[in-house]
Amino acid sequence: MSLVHNERTKYLATLLNTVAAATIVAGVIAPIVAFTFGMPGPISGRFALLISAVWLLTGVALHYVVRRILGRLQP
Repeated sequence: MSLVHNERTKYLATLLNTVAAATIVAGVIAPIVAFTFGMPGPISGRFALLISAVWLLTGVALHYVVRRILGRLQP
């Protein structure tokens, strides 16, 4: 039973880690690239930095959750 548990745990961790990476890309990397190419965004200035920081922290928090989930693997 522990093999099945471990595989399901790894699948869940992979899913959440992918969501964490996508969150960081969508909320941090994409606005930086848009700014680099001079594309106007719906928000700008300090508020845009705050929103990007929230996206970054959300992605990091999800990644931390993944690490906790992987800690439940059974030997």
